[in-house]
Amino acid sequence: MDFLCPLTIILLLFIPLISIFFSIFFSISSSSTKSSTTLRPYPIIGNLPQFLLNRHHFLSWMTSLLSSSHNLTITFHRPGNVRGLITANPSNLHHYLKSHSPNFPKGPRVIHHLQDFLGRGIFNVDGPLWLSQRKTASFEFNTRSLRNFIVLIVHHELHSRLLPLLLNSSRSSSPIDLQDLLERFAFDNVCKLAFNHDPVSLSDAPESRFARAFKIAAELSAGRFRYAVPKFWVITRLFNIGSERKLKESIAVVHDFATQIIKSKKGKPNASAVAAADDDLLSRFLANEENNSDEFLRDIVISFILAGRETTSSALSWFFWLISLNTTVEDKIIQEISSIRARKADDKEVFEFEELREMHYLHASITEAMRLYPPVPVNSAMCMNDDVLPDGSVIKKGMFMAYNSYAMGRMESIWGKDCLEFKPERWLDNNGVFRPESPYKYPVFHAGPRMCLGKEMAYIQMKSIVACVLERFRVDVVEKEKIPEHTLSLTLRMKHGLMVRIRDRY
Repeated sequence: MDFLCPLTIILLLFIPLISIFFSIFFSISSSSTKSSTTLRPYPIIGNLPQFLLNRHHFLSWMTSLLSSSHNLTITFHRPGNVRGLITANPSNLHHYLKSHSPNFPKGPRVIHHLQDFLGRGIFNVDGPLWLSQRKTASFEFNTRSLRNFIVLIVHHELHSRLLPLLLNSSRSSSPIDLQDLLERFAFDNVCKLAFNHDPVSLSDAPESRFARAFKIAAELSAGRFRYAVPKFWVITRLFNIGSERKLKESIAVVHDFATQIIKSKKGKPNASAVAAADDDLLSRFLANEENNSDEFLRDIVISFILAGRETTSSALSWFFWLISLNTTVEDKIIQEISSIRARKADDKEVFEFEELREMHYLHASITEAMRLYPPVPVNSAMCMNDDVLPDGSVIKKGMFMAYNSYAMGRMESIWGKDCLEFKPERWLDNNGVFRPESPYKYPVFHAGPRMCLGKEMAYIQMKSIVACVLERFRVDVVEKEKIPEHTLSLTLRMKHGLMVRIRDRY
């Protein structure tokens, strides 16, 4: 949203003229009668002026627009006659994510933007290719061996790296960036899960070349969606200039690294038998000989790393900021952890899977944090054929369809008058047991056929981190009264990190 180009500036200079033209000759299309009155488009440039004026607080702006719409749906016009619907209506989500999901694939726009980085990985394809990858991944994510592998990875990273780093920090008065630590933790974990490689990001050593290149590639690939003029990035890529040149260099590093690991695994004697015995995702896909070309394996591994690199770290960064403002919630979490610790059968520092499952209040607190600050705030698809949504909005073939999770978490009509409050109790029944909501009301992990496969893995990681950290330390946010600025990338990251001071709890 911060990308301005000469063409954009020229267009802006002509806004007054276009406005006159608009007032005389232009009338708003009625093709989406129930959702087209919120944002008034201008000829040629669509809603570009409003977009530019509100780009620095895009999510709060969209939340305001959606909440003022009688059906929680608005029409959006981008330059070049690119139109779409953005909704926060749960009935619309059920329609396009489940009951009519074949009519709303990711589509060429999303796929094209991420093609260079993600290739044909599971998060960037539609149709039979997506289905085959989904089936393989779904089977693997539901195996007990993979769950145990995830628990072992998290335990190792906590015990040998994160807790010692926080202990050292507690002996100093200097603040640390907790978001950065959480991102490094997540990156190490997902790399081990994806291809059993440890980049050792969570350490005092400089960031590895692969980790740095991956971060840049992810950020710049997401940046393609934020150009004020659609597809301007295609021109800069053609001439290999600006951010596209840096993106190309970073992708080359990531692809080369992943390809070398794949070739190394394939080059081992009895590679298929060895892969079948290993627990990482790459080995599991290698064991499936139907489609295990180097390029295919590289793309799917990179997709899973992308999915796990920032989502949990984003969720936990906002969680730690929220509990710094709500000490009563923190006290209840500590009480729950202490109760389970007292019943723990061994003296291990970290908690086992079954013990984490007993932490209902912690589960509710993390879930509530993601309601207000979802890791992926906006998700979109493309309409294949003309359709009518349950709220009466008409969507035409070729239009994009998006839902706004960030706005949905702030809708009084969905969550009640206390929708802006951080209130974990809304997720608990009368016995204090966690009670999930419909994924179409709470689409943080997506919904329908594309429901997130890593949901359980994410909760294991997040609950393990919070339980071990809060049991030993107090996390004092340096500027807790100030709402952190965010960057709108593929995930909802804090723009300046989360500066905290770590103190011993006892």
